[in-house]
Amino acid sequence: MERSGVAFGTSGARGLVAAMTDEVCFAYTTGFLSYLESCGDTAPGASVALAGDLRPSTPRILRACVAAIRHRGYVPVFCGYVPTPALCVHAFAAGMPSLMVTGSHIPADRNGIKFNRPQGEFLKTDEAGMRAQDVEVPADLFDENGALQSPADLPDPVDVTTGFIRRYQDFFGTDALKGLRLGIYQHSAVGRDVLVDLVQALGATATPFGRSTDFVPVDTEAVRPDDIALARERAAQGDLDAILTTDGDSDRPLLADRKGHWLRGDVLGILAARFLQAQSVATPVSSNTALEKAGFAADIRRTKIGSPFVVAAMADAVQKGAQPVVGYEANGGFLLATKVENAGRHLSALPTRDSVLPMIAALVAARAFGNDLAALTATLPERFTGSDRIVGMPTAQSAALLDRMRQDPGTAASSLGLISECGAVTGVDETDGLRMSFASDDIVHFRPSGNAPEMRIYVETDTSERTDALLALARAALIRESGMHTHA
Repeated sequence: MERSGVAFGTSGARGLVAAMTDEVCFAYTTGFLSYLESCGDTAPGASVALAGDLRPSTPRILRACVAAIRHRGYVPVFCGYVPTPALCVHAFAAGMPSLMVTGSHIPADRNGIKFNRPQGEFLKTDEAGMRAQDVEVPADLFDENGALQSPADLPDPVDVTTGFIRRYQDFFGTDALKGLRLGIYQHSAVGRDVLVDLVQALGATATPFGRSTDFVPVDTEAVRPDDIALARERAAQGDLDAILTTDGDSDRPLLADRKGHWLRGDVLGILAARFLQAQSVATPVSSNTALEKAGFAADIRRTKIGSPFVVAAMADAVQKGAQPVVGYEANGGFLLATKVENAGRHLSALPTRDSVLPMIAALVAARAFGNDLAALTATLPERFTGSDRIVGMPTAQSAALLDRMRQDPGTAASSLGLISECGAVTGVDETDGLRMSFASDDIVHFRPSGNAPEMRIYVETDTSERTDALLALARAALIRESGMHTHA
């Protein structure tokens, strides 16, 4: 791990494609299986499920993972190029370990491997246990560049999408979206065709657009200006009730109203949690505080950013008897720790990020508001979040900058121009990064990314205009403070 620079981020192992050689990916997969054996989760002879996204490096990495699975004495079950949640629904139901080759939303020059235990996601404690494994990598399998000498073809894929679609059809009903006209922004998302089939299975008319042969790094938490403009231009044609899309591995949703305005992922999470009548909700500290102000959840747990932390908080809530228990992230990924019920129908637990459930839940909830997602969203307390990032800021530089700010948050806020804009610092939260609350009830949160060399910035205020202005101010001030020269 140290030699390659491929390390665990907030969601699995990530690194530059050039660093993710066949040998490195083989070693990671071997360590994964070795760790599961030490936990008693599996043993040689068992099956291991795997799938991948559509970035160019994914097939090669999948072949390296298959080589490791076979070398360790396991049977690879290739599920094809499918959404991460579709892989997980299949693997969890069968009690199989699984891995997804994906870099999620990050650019195509990077990729990653997300690991799952037979019953759910890898937690941070699992990552530590896997890191401690001693693995032997047969040198004769690889050339001097770490490439497999004789890469084998991938097994024929098994069908996991039919069951994935049926999961939501059985819960919501075949007429749940009847009459709705839904645009599906396909770009290079691995679930782009599955999403079309799914909304049609629920009764909607689907209109695909924007399909790309090149990988498009759609980030549902920091939407690109190109995607903002694209949604508004497409919506302006006036023939759609909403637009749906996902990130690269289709576990994070992005939903736009009929005017083409993308809903924030944490707002979508609140809408879905309320629709499902969740009593316990786990969500990262960066998510919109309208959740607390909405008042429907008796138990709210704020976590560090990353689905493993949300999963751990949900598991604790389940252990203490809460039901139903859900979680979501600011990127919109939605997790179910317990089954939920709607009109006598049940949906089984899926404790990993899912893009489908929150979008369908919001569209069904909007039925009572003339299918107007904007009107549905207006029923929530008025808190507006925004996020941005400073690309190219090394993690070490981000961490050092935050360490200095932590020593005296008030002085740091003043230096950044936040005191003059927002008033005195009234609270500091170091759950993940540095999150400052101000007398104006504004919130500004700085956090180094766990997946890429960039600093994330989150802002929350009482109006969308103020959020945009404060986000721009905070970003410019942090670039100035860090000494960087960038327009990224």
